[in-house]
Amino acid sequence: MTDSLILEIADFEQDVLTGIYSEETGKPQPLRFTISVALAPIAHYTPDTPLAASKNYMDLKFAASQALPEGVHFTLIEAVADHVCDTLFLQDARISAVTVKIVKLAIAEAGEKIGITLTRHRR
Repeated sequence: MTDSLILEIADFEQDVLTGIYSEETGKPQPLRFTISVALAPIAHYTPDTPLAASKNYMDLKFAASQALPEGVHFTLIEAVADHVCDTLFLQDARISAVTVKIVKLAIAEAGEKIGITLTRHRR
């Protein structure tokens, strides 16, 4: 069995121009992101292991916020998820897989969670 390391940011909210909601209102749609990236871990982490031995969590947040092009309407939230995956793969060659879960907050009527989960593996 191979060791693995999964880094994650959960329940990060960001407004994005996407879907019918944005098309009809002209406003960004609030989305809730959970992003996980798979990395090969080093053999062992000690108290003095340098930060470079892992991935900066803020890079995951950046991929779902500042890295999204301003003013661009993503017809499908799947395209938003793919953009996040592409950004993270470009940032760090050590990432072997990215999973992006997106919940559309604006269309929930009774607290249900409506959205998608996309997993991409490095090719």
